[in-house]
Amino acid sequence: MRDDPGSAEAPANTTSGPAADDLTERVRSFVDHQVIPVEDEIATDRETCARLRTAARAAGLFAPSAPTAYGGLGLSMLEQAAVLEEAGRSLAGPLVLNCAAPDEGNMTLLDHVATPTQREQYLRPLAAGEIRSAFAMTEPAPGAGSDPTALTTTAVRDRGDWVIEGRKWFITGADGAAFLIVMARTGPDAATMFLVDAGTPGLTVGRHIPTIDGGFVGGHCQVALERCRVPSSAVLGEVDRGFANAQVRLGPARLTHCMRWLGIARRAHEIMLGYVLDRELFGSRLADLGLAQHLIADNEIDLAASRALVRTTAATLDERGRANNETSIAKTFVSEAVGRIVDRSVQLCGAQGVSHDLPLARFLAEVRPFRIYDGASEVHRWAVARRAVRRYEAARTAGATHA
Repeated sequence: MRDDPGSAEAPANTTSGPAADDLTERVRSFVDHQVIPVEDEIATDRETCARLRTAARAAGLFAPSAPTAYGGLGLSMLEQAAVLEEAGRSLAGPLVLNCAAPDEGNMTLLDHVATPTQREQYLRPLAAGEIRSAFAMTEPAPGAGSDPTALTTTAVRDRGDWVIEGRKWFITGADGAAFLIVMARTGPDAATMFLVDAGTPGLTVGRHIPTIDGGFVGGHCQVALERCRVPSSAVLGEVDRGFANAQVRLGPARLTHCMRWLGIARRAHEIMLGYVLDRELFGSRLADLGLAQHLIADNEIDLAASRALVRTTAATLDERGRANNETSIAKTFVSEAVGRIVDRSVQLCGAQGVSHDLPLARFLAEVRPFRIYDGASEVHRWAVARRAVRRYEAARTAGATHA
């Protein structure tokens, strides 16, 4: 019954060189020795969070995903793979290191599509950890959810400004966010993203939607926009290019979610290994029983396969900038594998696993929604299948396949 970071083999970041390996090891040590011992306090105690953020900055570990021009470490996607996995060993690790959702994805989006003025106003304080943000695309039915083209929130021009009308829901981190990136329809088949500051007249952040997970600061909130007027300078990216520009954020954000959740799955596996080594029954250690070994092996396989998918997809993103099919595959597999890993760990720890004497029960609640967040598994499978059929049809038309 140990939460022992040495119980399972931690992954080496052998693909990115000694500097990245050193950073990965330092993040691992920081999370294990400074974050995990006080992780239950961090979300509710601002002083503890602020103290650890100061320590992370001093250690050169803060904002690994943010660009160097704005104080971040500027890591490539492949370099982030190992670092964010280590940060994710604690539910509070990404918050402390300033690489948590939705801020991490919003930093990527702002870096790629914001104007210089917008970068100074929004990206710089976000990268510094001075403010939080939210990404407001999801709407209550029949609005945008798994199908973003069902967007019902609208924005219309009015005397040089834009007036936004609509309802959003399940907007992660909205309570306390300094600004929201709002997706609104600006044409029959077009959308635009807008930067909407907290306190803008017409913008209301409503109730927190109760969910089985509770690890996101600022909750999952309802948001109303009622004649919410913003200037033309609030347009993020180009007018009518919102869907295309959002892809800059959505694909990489799916993958960084996988990285972080892989960290918590690995920690669950390690806790379980410590337990089965110490637990004796039927005349032997639980670790030596065949059925237990089967579950342990399946965890190891899911961990290795998930890590390989994450890193292959990260390398593709670094090389091509976009990897829609690869991120769909990785997100679907990893979200389900993480759930299996944590569930097996709970099972092997028995009553301890479902109690709150160990953190496994909380991990299980936190990882379950990942199969829905950032696109449900079923939607990603549908997209992967459609792409496969199109590729085959195109190849057959060109005479490159055999019946």
